[in-house]
Amino acid sequence: MGRPATKPAKLKDGFYLEIRNRGAKDGIKLYRDTKAKMLRTIKEYERVKDIIILGESRNGKWVNKEPIVHIADH
Repeated sequence: MGRPATKPAKLKDGFYLEIRNRGAKDGIKLYRDTKAKMLRTIKEYERVKDIIILGESRNGKWVNKEPIVHIADH
């Protein structure tokens, strides 16, 4: 056991998604380094999960301010 980290984690350059079960409050966050890989991941999970596109990070800062919610129809 050690001390907890006091420094905030640095964001890698790339795209961040959150994948949730339908109706859940929280999910897992995924990182993809290219937009093509992010779109492939969305296609893979869109039928059974809710997907929130958190956005793109460059130089440790968010490029867009608002997350995009992607909920596919059954």
